[in-house]
Amino acid sequence: MEKGYLALVLHSHLPYVRHPEYDQFLEEDWLFEAITETYIPLINVFDGLVNDGVDFRITMSLTPTLISMLTDPQLQHRYVRHITKLAELAENEIERTKHQPEFNSLARMYLDIFRNSRSVFEEKYGRNIVTAFRRFQDLGKVEIITCGATHGFLPLMQNRNAIRAQIMVAVEQHTKHLGRPPRGIWLPECGYFEGLDEILKEAGLRYFFTDSHGIFHATPRPKYGVYAPLLCRSGVAAFGRDIESSKQVWSSVEGYPGDYSYRDFYRDVGFDLDYDTVRPYLHDDGVRVNLGIKYYRITGQTDQKEPYVRQQALERAADHAGNFMFNREKQIEWLAGIVRDRKPIIVAPYDAELYGHWWFEGPDWINFLMRKIAYDQKTIKLTTPSEYLAENPTCQVATPSLSSWGYKGYAEVWLNSSNDWIYRHLHVAAERMVELARQFPHGEGVLRRALNQAARELLLAQSSDWSFIMKTGSHVEYAVKRTQDHVLRFTRLYDDIRAGTIDEGWLTDHEYKDNIFPDIDYRVYA
Repeated sequence: MEKGYLALVLHSHLPYVRHPEYDQFLEEDWLFEAITETYIPLINVFDGLVNDGVDFRITMSLTPTLISMLTDPQLQHRYVRHITKLAELAENEIERTKHQPEFNSLARMYLDIFRNSRSVFEEKYGRNIVTAFRRFQDLGKVEIITCGATHGFLPLMQNRNAIRAQIMVAVEQHTKHLGRPPRGIWLPECGYFEGLDEILKEAGLRYFFTDSHGIFHATPRPKYGVYAPLLCRSGVAAFGRDIESSKQVWSSVEGYPGDYSYRDFYRDVGFDLDYDTVRPYLHDDGVRVNLGIKYYRITGQTDQKEPYVRQQALERAADHAGNFMFNREKQIEWLAGIVRDRKPIIVAPYDAELYGHWWFEGPDWINFLMRKIAYDQKTIKLTTPSEYLAENPTCQVATPSLSSWGYKGYAEVWLNSSNDWIYRHLHVAAERMVELARQFPHGEGVLRRALNQAARELLLAQSSDWSFIMKTGSHVEYAVKRTQDHVLRFTRLYDDIRAGTIDEGWLTDHEYKDNIFPDIDYRVYA
């Protein structure tokens, strides 16, 4: 019998970026890169585990914005166009490097990756890879959880109806595409405040995740720290992040992805090759961007990089999977002597895009880890939060503290001098949306369409991605424009609805551009 549990949690999220008014749009590449480098590699890993009869468990969020993009026909079409061009580039690279064997084998590897990506995306899952994750869910291997509708940072919203709308719309979207309501939620940026769990309970959610200090500073103090969930007074459970297991993967100094044998993310042919060679694969503006073909390994703290050796990197991934498992075994053995009335649980949450996009070998590491845990040890067992709660329905009752993850852990990333200007506008818009929902409880026709679009514009403006980007300093102009555009569109809709002067042509145009949540009901704000 195992002595404890490990719950791996991957948070899969991207901001809603869709621009049908342009034939190409740079920020749409965020989705295309994630499909090729993270989501399809994970699907391939899960498929392999299922086919080989390996019993595994993993928890993944699929945020409502990500589901909306993955199921959008226009973005699906654009991804096929994107991956087809990359396969063409890889074919050209095979010819260009035919006298450079260390690079030629890698060019062939990339061609295989791109062809596989198109095959899995288009042929196996009919351009909708949400159905792939639903399959693993239905097999009982992957627990899919939700998030805020547009990843709005809930502790800074203030308006309870606006917070409730983020949760309720998310649950409806999840149920529509995954075939069942979610049991748990990844709170956007792990942002929790006292009383939020009551809204989660109303939505039928059973648990959420918080960063470690949200549990450590709970009232009363937790008996078992983050190694057993707490029950809020509402009955909703809170699982805390384990610092030790997270550090082994995330740390820039000690973490696995920094190993010198792994592929270097920053050396890409989009910048390394002659401009004329890559120009056909860039956007219309001709600005150099990463194209996804990378020939070098990290090598060390030097600009002189050595060629990437795939087999060497796979061996390191297997070693690191074994090391991670060994450390969790020792951790569980120690915890089993302290947590006596139940088996302890280690919760290890990560951004899904770390695996494959930033850390090329990350999906291979997960594959090795799952297989090693299944066959090479008997101390730990993979589980999901729902399974753990079913086995341990009685937990300590306590209230987690206000917390987030990110720098300093108390919302500073999302409220600082770079982005504080947005909140006065978001708060007013939320109040106005509640006002509209209550003033027009039975809107029909064009009025109903306008009210629903106002709800969409508010939700899109609330995305925490925009304030995060403003803080980090990359793509700031885009984040500012998105915030301004959605607030201005909401404000025009509010004024037109109040005045009874709705411009149906303008409304139709913005329903087409901002088409997230087609089934939304504005009365969720009432």
